[in-house]
Amino acid sequence: MPIEQARRFMEAALDLAREAAAAGEVPVGALVVKDGAIIGRGANRPIAGHDPTAHAEIMAMREAATHLGTDRLTGCDLWVTLEPCAMCAGAIAHARIARLYYGASDPKGGAVEHGPRLFEQPTIHHRPEVYGGICEDEAAELLKAFFGARR
Repeated sequence: MPIEQARRFMEAALDLAREAAAAGEVPVGALVVKDGAIIGRGANRPIAGHDPTAHAEIMAMREAATHLGTDRLTGCDLWVTLEPCAMCAGAIAHARIARLYYGASDPKGGAVEHGPRLFEQPTIHHRPEVYGGICEDEAAELLKAFFGARR
């Protein structure tokens, strides 16, 4: 994938993360891309939605699935500003996401390169290609600023 296109998708996810932060939510943004077009967008909204499952990845995958009219997101890429948690990694596997691109690593709550490393488990039924560290500094800075303002 050309670097300009990768930067454009992650910038769009970072914009969604900024929207989440402005709403008082943890700044995580995600989007689903199929054939170069964005078909799903999501920003964290568990507080606003009174929904503990309303993570950015879930919201983006729900919108993309509705757009495609199916529960399988075969051939789709997921772009997210933070390493997915175990719940989101499980949903990524169930949705059959082809490629996962993420920004900042999450040593405490991540489940891709940290914690349970879900996609490395023998019982997982689908493993996306995984690419981390895309716009990592910008994504990490959003999180640091958000949590720093609350301490």
